[in-house]
Amino acid sequence: MISRGRFAARMGLAAAVWGALMLISLAIGMAGYGFFESMRPIDGFVNTSMVLSGMGPVEDSRTFGGKIFSGAFAVFSGFVIIIGASVILVPIFHRVLHRFHMEESGS
Repeated sequence: MISRGRFAARMGLAAAVWGALMLISLAIGMAGYGFFESMRPIDGFVNTSMVLSGMGPVEDSRTFGGKIFSGAFAVFSGFVIIIGASVILVPIFHRVLHRFHMEESGS
């Protein structure tokens, strides 16, 4: 099994990947709300962050394109939440499985 230091480095990398995924998703959402709904950047940020957190949009979409974007972004956000959680949890599960394997084999 790898050392605690290397495991911490892996967790740091996983956190960085998660952060990058969130920032890219925020940028996509803010750009979409700005383009389709003519929202100011701060309003797009609020709507995007609320959708990404699973709370739902603050403002209702008024245009046809905005409604299509909102629906597509909500589906996308669901995948982002699952992928983000997986990125963080996989190194932990991997370490736990190695620990169980070591106990089984007596190493």
